[in-house]
Amino acid sequence: MSTENALLTILIEKINNDTLVLPTLPEIAVKVRESADDPDVNLMEMADVIGQDPALAARMIKISNSAFLGRTVKVSTLNQAVTRIGLRQIKNIATAMAMEQLFVSQNDLVKNYLDKSWQKTLEVASSAIALLQIYVKNNKHTSLNLDTITLAALVYNIGVLPILTEAERHPEVFANPAFLALAIKKLAGKIGGSIMRAWGFTDDFVEVAESWSNPNYRPSNACYVDFIRIGAIKEGVLKVSNKDEMLGSYVEKGIIPSIEMLQEDDYLNIRNDVKSAFS
Repeated sequence: MSTENALLTILIEKINNDTLVLPTLPEIAVKVRESADDPDVNLMEMADVIGQDPALAARMIKISNSAFLGRTVKVSTLNQAVTRIGLRQIKNIATAMAMEQLFVSQNDLVKNYLDKSWQKTLEVASSAIALLQIYVKNNKHTSLNLDTITLAALVYNIGVLPILTEAERHPEVFANPAFLALAIKKLAGKIGGSIMRAWGFTDDFVEVAESWSNPNYRPSNACYVDFIRIGAIKEGVLKVSNKDEMLGSYVEKGIIPSIEMLQEDDYLNIRNDVKSAFS
C-alpha cells in the first residue's frame, strides 16, 4: 500500500472510531466567548478579556476602524473598539480574529501549506462577507447576519487541519499535492463538522463546514453556505463542472443579482475593504 493510501486509510479509521485529534479553540477565543455568554458582562470587562492578547487587541482596533464596519471616525483604544463593535458582534468577530493562530506549524512543508490555506480562506471569506453585505442591503428582513458569516467564513475549511497534522508525520505526502487535495476533498467536510460540534458552535457553523464543498447540497432558503460557496467558486477554491450554471442557480435563488456583479466595482470594492480589515 502506498504512503498516500495508507494515510487515507488511517484518517478514515480515526474518523470512524472517533479518535482523530481535533484542534482546540484558541484560549483567548474561549475566554471571549465565555465572557460574551455571561449576561452580566459589560463592555469594559470584555475589553479587559481581549486585552490579555495584545495581537488580538490590535486587530480588534483595526477592524473597528475598517470600511467593513462602515466607519470613518477612527478609534485608538481597545475600549473604544469594543464599544463600537458591541457585545452582540464581539463574540464571533474576536473568535474569527483568533483563527489564524491555528494555521501554524514548525514543519516548513506544513507551514507553507497552512500559509497558503489561510490566504485562500481569507480570499473566500472576503468574497462571502461582501456578498452577504450586498444581500442584506437588498433583503432587509433576512435572518442572516454579518457577524455570523464573519466567523463561519473563516472556519469553513477548518477540517483541513487534522488532515495536515496526520500528513505531517509523512513528509513525502507533501510532495504529492494531488493526494492532499483528494484527502481534503473526501474528508475535510466531515472533520470540519466534528470540530464545530466539539467547539460547541451552532448548527449554522456545522452546516457550513460539512456542506460548503458539496455542490449537490442546495437548501431552498438562503443560507450561509450559499455565500461561502459562491466565494469559493469565485476564488477558484471550489472547482465545479459548470461554473456559470452553478452561479446562475444563485441568481435564480436571489442570492446574487447577476453573475456579472462578481466583476463589478461595487462588489470588488467591498470585497477589498473586507480583506484589508482581516489581513
